[in-house]
Amino acid sequence: MKIIKPFARHLIKYINGWIFCVCLMACHSADHHEKKVFHYNEQTGIATLDPAFAKNQSIMWAVHQLYNTLVETDNELHIMPSLAKSWDVSADRLVYVFHLRSDVFFHDNDAFQNGRGRKLNAHDVVYSFKRIIDKKTASSGAWIFNNRIDSLIPFKAIDDSTFQLKLSKPFNPVLGLLSMEYCSIVPHEVVDLYGKDFRNHPCGTGPFEFKSWEEGQDMILLKNENYFEKDSRGNRLPYLDAIKITFYDNKATEFLLFQQGELDFINDIDPSFKDEVLNKNGDLKKEWQRKIILSKHPYLNTEYLGILVDTSNELLKNSPLRLQKIRQAINCGFDRRKMMIYLRNSIGIPAESGFVPAGLPSYDSSAVRGYYFNVDKARKLLTEAGFADGRNLPEIKLMTIDTYSGIASFIAKQLEEIGIKVQVEVVQKSLLLEETAKSQVLFFRGSWIADYPDAENYLSVFYSKNPAPPNYTRYNNPLFDKLYEQSLIEKNDSARNKLYQQMDQIMINDAPVVPLWYDEVIHLVNPWVKGFEPNGLNLLELRKTKIEK
Repeated sequence: MKIIKPFARHLIKYINGWIFCVCLMACHSADHHEKKVFHYNEQTGIATLDPAFAKNQSIMWAVHQLYNTLVETDNELHIMPSLAKSWDVSADRLVYVFHLRSDVFFHDNDAFQNGRGRKLNAHDVVYSFKRIIDKKTASSGAWIFNNRIDSLIPFKAIDDSTFQLKLSKPFNPVLGLLSMEYCSIVPHEVVDLYGKDFRNHPCGTGPFEFKSWEEGQDMILLKNENYFEKDSRGNRLPYLDAIKITFYDNKATEFLLFQQGELDFINDIDPSFKDEVLNKNGDLKKEWQRKIILSKHPYLNTEYLGILVDTSNELLKNSPLRLQKIRQAINCGFDRRKMMIYLRNSIGIPAESGFVPAGLPSYDSSAVRGYYFNVDKARKLLTEAGFADGRNLPEIKLMTIDTYSGIASFIAKQLEEIGIKVQVEVVQKSLLLEETAKSQVLFFRGSWIADYPDAENYLSVFYSKNPAPPNYTRYNNPLFDKLYEQSLIEKNDSARNKLYQQMDQIMINDAPVVPLWYDEVIHLVNPWVKGFEPNGLNLLELRKTKIEK
């Protein structure tokens, strides 16, 4: 560390000097105040800036700064207007008509006449959505419209300011789908000009516009001086002058730079540092208090163990996992709360309800009763299944990835104490995903991160008509399916949430999964950063962020 530190400081000082000069020359403002630049590191790099391929967090964070969608979610995951100022829904819930803002312009680009960004219109929305489903684009987001939109004219520009979406059948979470980064609106002129190179020549309507990208080094985004949104006092957003993203792939270097104040925040805490910063209750240790800010917020991610329950599968014929009581005994046989305290420093909420995580409106731990650590109940279930004290119970193999091997070993050790022998096998993530998709694994580690903020996204994992993914367990319950289909056409939010809770309870009783914890977003933030609010989707929201050094 003593060798890295002075070098890193010198390097960052040089880069910061350079970015200051770039921002000073490029910014449209004529004043010479010190530029407010937000710095963060993206350890995994950024593969593309084309929203049609916004399939992971690193891409989504950058895309969110450059583009807008018709609607968006606020910090509490409510659907809010964005490019669309309002919308109407037909009585049959099949036709959605969006009324667009009239003050939105694309960023300046050579593809436009005189290089000046033109006004956004409804034809841009049609183009952007058609591009997602075009097989030539090969967008990783094409699934969001699959089997959901009208086969003849799903997208239509009624006039320049009115866009119509037509569904093939009612699907209430559709607004959540439209808030995804995949549905960002792009101009056809820029895509046509750059072709595949649109990935590094982005052009949107967002609060920041693209300046430069040195792959493996850094990316610079500058304030969009013509951005359409204003704060409650009429001040134009964003407040920041620029964003600088670095690509250090070493977590130790990232943490060091954060300590030195060269990064404004870091997302999550690497396991090698969490004990240094956090106590077992998940709070900052005394030596860190008043130096940095710890921010925690429910995150729409459920960590779980999945169990293949398709009894027609040969793998299950001689496995004890085919028995509901064995699956329930596993759920009762380990201490989630102890696991969270000692292995997770209390980051996350023990999953003692259903599969739907905390943070969604339908989540209610009193309405959906899950499993608690109960040795007596676990042993009783084993006895009822015909394996008292685990006698003659075959060993069960649990497949996981290296990151979760400690969690898996903890669970295996506790289950062994009640007579359930579990062998933990660590494999590469790609192999685990491949084999679970092919139903070749009986017991496996999994996680489900929300694609859009609706419990339907979680419950679709257990709808029997869905393939794997998302139905990795091959769960099939006719009553669950009936309620799921009913929820898709239910107009009343409260009634729909009740249906979600009923489905969650039915599934959790059948126990095709072992929920472990509902995740939390955790940010370490330097104290000069203001207005930096977390959200359940863990999107990087910087429109109202300020740097006050």
